[in-house]
Amino acid sequence: MTDADQAQYWKTIVETMADGLMIVDRTGMIVSINHAMEKLTGYSAQDLVGRNCRILKCDTCKGERAGGGKDAHCALFREGRIRRSRCVMRKKDGTPINVLKNASVLRSSDGEVTGGVETLSDLSETVANENEISSLRQELNNRDSFHGIIGVSNPMQQIFGLISSVARSDAPVIVYGESGVGKELVAQAIHNSGARKDGPFIKVNCAALNESLLESELFGHVKGAFTGADRNRVGRFEAASGGNIFLDEIGEIPPSIQVKLLRVLQEKEIERVGCNKTVPIDVRIISATNKDLKTMTESGQFREDLYYRIGVIPIHIPPLRKRREDIPPLINAFVNHVALKTGKPISGLSNEAFERLESYHWPGNVRELINVIEYAFVLCPGGVIGAEHLPRTLFEHESSAPVQFAGPAPGRQDNDPETEKKRIVDALNRSDGNKSQAARMLGISRVSLYKKLKKYDVRVDKQVAG
Repeated sequence: MTDADQAQYWKTIVETMADGLMIVDRTGMIVSINHAMEKLTGYSAQDLVGRNCRILKCDTCKGERAGGGKDAHCALFREGRIRRSRCVMRKKDGTPINVLKNASVLRSSDGEVTGGVETLSDLSETVANENEISSLRQELNNRDSFHGIIGVSNPMQQIFGLISSVARSDAPVIVYGESGVGKELVAQAIHNSGARKDGPFIKVNCAALNESLLESELFGHVKGAFTGADRNRVGRFEAASGGNIFLDEIGEIPPSIQVKLLRVLQEKEIERVGCNKTVPIDVRIISATNKDLKTMTESGQFREDLYYRIGVIPIHIPPLRKRREDIPPLINAFVNHVALKTGKPISGLSNEAFERLESYHWPGNVRELINVIEYAFVLCPGGVIGAEHLPRTLFEHESSAPVQFAGPAPGRQDNDPETEKKRIVDALNRSDGNKSQAARMLGISRVSLYKKLKKYDVRVDKQVAG
């Protein structure tokens, strides 16, 4: 192979490399770059060749000339090589790019340093993945959460403590709460923090199945037990053996299933549909309902003996309107979650949008809040979610039921401006200047309170005066 052939051979290798390659002389002047380096930095060969490598503004290159010598302008020439150094450079348009640098000095045949060669690998995708993982970890480790349940209010903190205590027991638990408050999350938290966490966690929506299907779903059936039963089937109770079974909407189960469920609790065994052979089970039952089971027992809709069996440890989750301190952390958590899920460049909410969400009464509880955030993400093109991106239903209702306080009936419109101003000042004094709490006392939204403060020229400092 001739010298010309060898030169062309090496040129072909350099130009087909996926990594950027740069050769500098011993003063740091760029002598040559390959095509991948042009693509990586946005500079052409004409832009870089003959320029000092400081033009790339690498954050790990301090550009110092150690001892003033011409052959010691950076770490490469002091140390002889650089291995797997992560750094940030600037592209031609000024945008940063994360790269992995490997470098070595070049020597002549007599050992004299003549320059250096660097290869640069694009780490943009790696860094993006690392940032996403970091964000996901931050979301999972949210300081306001407990096993995925977000709550800073006193009622929720008490529930977290109760869950920790309950998890150490095998006693049946029933979770009460309105639709959308997160009853399933509480059940999951009990499972995750208990001795049965390594066992299965089986969920059954009792309201979604009719009587015959529910019986088969819970207890299983044998082949030929009914039309269509062409094979044996293991029920949910058997599948949950060694773990927990979650019976959601237990108030919806019919009387015939209530009798069989009572036997399961008493005897710790089940019978498959179409078979009289009993099967022992080792299952902890966690139930949930949005109904008043006590009232249902009094009316004969729910067995009293079953009521006491499943409700050994009751947990009551208050609706979101009664724990309004939890709304801000829930908003922040859901915004972060949906941003990660969708990849949409949305950083948060405007003050007006945030206040609207804070003052809304949330009849659908946490589930409705999640839906509102997802709705806003669809409408908002990017940046900050504004009030115009929120569902109109949020503007058609006033805030939650007001907190009672001494004075005229909350929410009543006073014709006398002085009387209304006095009520506002009184509420602010009672809430120590907390506008959200004062608005709830007055039975108005926080936005309405701000308008009235401006109307009556009431300034809120640490101490409110009339």
